[in-house]
Amino acid sequence: MKYFRPVILLILLYHCTQPEQYPPLLEETSHLRDSTMAPFYHGVASGDPLYDQVIIWTRVTPQDSLPDIDVVWEMAVDDSFQNVVNKGTVSTNPNKDYTVKVDVDGLDAGTSYFYRFHALGKSSMIGRTRTASNDAGEVKFGVVSCSNYEWGYFNAYGALAQEDLDAIIHLGDYIYEYAPGGYGDTTLGRSPIPNKEIITLQDYRSRYSQYRLDKDLIAAHANHPFINIWDDHEIANDSYKDGAQNHQEDEGSYEERKKVARQVYYEWIPIREGSKHYRTFDFGDMADLIMLDERLEGRTYIADSLGDPSLADSSRTMLGKEQRNWLISQLRSSDAQWKVIGNQVIFSYLNWGHPTFNINLDSWDGYPIEQQLIADVLKELDDVVIITGDTHTAWAFEATNKPFDEYNQDTGEGAFAVEFGTTSINSSNSNERFPDSLVLLHEQKIINSNVNPHLKWGNMRDHGYMILTLNEEGAKATWKFMETIKEPRLDIKETKTMWVNSGEVKLKE
Repeated sequence: MKYFRPVILLILLYHCTQPEQYPPLLEETSHLRDSTMAPFYHGVASGDPLYDQVIIWTRVTPQDSLPDIDVVWEMAVDDSFQNVVNKGTVSTNPNKDYTVKVDVDGLDAGTSYFYRFHALGKSSMIGRTRTASNDAGEVKFGVVSCSNYEWGYFNAYGALAQEDLDAIIHLGDYIYEYAPGGYGDTTLGRSPIPNKEIITLQDYRSRYSQYRLDKDLIAAHANHPFINIWDDHEIANDSYKDGAQNHQEDEGSYEERKKVARQVYYEWIPIREGSKHYRTFDFGDMADLIMLDERLEGRTYIADSLGDPSLADSSRTMLGKEQRNWLISQLRSSDAQWKVIGNQVIFSYLNWGHPTFNINLDSWDGYPIEQQLIADVLKELDDVVIITGDTHTAWAFEATNKPFDEYNQDTGEGAFAVEFGTTSINSSNSNERFPDSLVLLHEQKIINSNVNPHLKWGNMRDHGYMILTLNEEGAKATWKFMETIKEPRLDIKETKTMWVNSGEVKLKE
């Protein structure tokens, strides 16, 4: 017995001095990783630029399920990091899905910066970002929406990475919630992960992880700050405050689904977190950007038909009273030349011209009382540009609503703003269902006609992105359409430009 105690002490000492063992971190998306980027497989990103602040983001993916990881970050004015202007250390853990988000302050307005992260003995790729300018003679935004992994390649993101921009405005549908084959092209091998409709916390995390491993999306985030707002597919199709078309009773609580969808969005998107999702960004005297939440903040249910009597109910709302009052206050108090409204669904009246589908009640046309209330405010103002996503189609409106009694389609008189819609990154539009020849005929039927005299141009066939350029003379929208989304190529097949002079609403091309 006299040798027993020393043996026990030796055993205890051995176990106390061994490194703690953790289980491997197993993720469904691991086969999509580029091993040369470990452990920063998802790249880097930045967002929500202010005059002196910007969010920087990354994700550290350890081999094992570590409880905490210390991450060092650096911000410099040069890509060799000889002149570091700010740095620090933060911690991440599984509760954050190992994501890292830092709100870097003390920066100079209108200045380009480079940033990177260090963790687990490795360094991330270098990202480039830019603070908002307070004295720019011109502001240039990339405008995008609707990227569906299964529908094709994210070529438009790759092309956007090469543009010279102040920021990329993402108007929503950053991900899609559907199961494989639910909405996509199953022939391309870009099947959604997980292999089901996403509902749980881990489901949403895996879907964002898959999207953020795409090389073109990585490139776009690494080269430009994003300003994001969600639409419906970040939660479920046709979502509103209390429900969604694509949420069923057997899928559990809608409130719980909203909660986890919101949590994961804020984990994976380089966005400044606050009590409200809607917010503004100032770009000096040139532009105020007003980003709206048209889904979760206050939207009441979506009407089923034009015969729904609630369409005439003044309590029916897209924004909710608080956000609507905030929007009106922001518009009326703005001292900037251009007031840009970041808007998810079409604000102008639009007749789609189909016998079985002419008015989209998921758009502002489904909320006509509030639509008119805001239109009346816009009539007080000059130089308002509405930018819109959602429809997978490029549009150029002299914004007005029915009836057209006060609108002159030749002079533009009676319109209260211009509205530019961006097409999808790759989500399906009309020519995924019909040949181009038929789509072109339909465009001719509904554009610049007695059906929609205020709709001056549209493209319902192609995918890509829009560039919005603002200066003292006017506002210009340039749409760039990709040659293909069915293979990884960055070729642009067509470019279209429309503009409006300052103080006018008459569109020119």
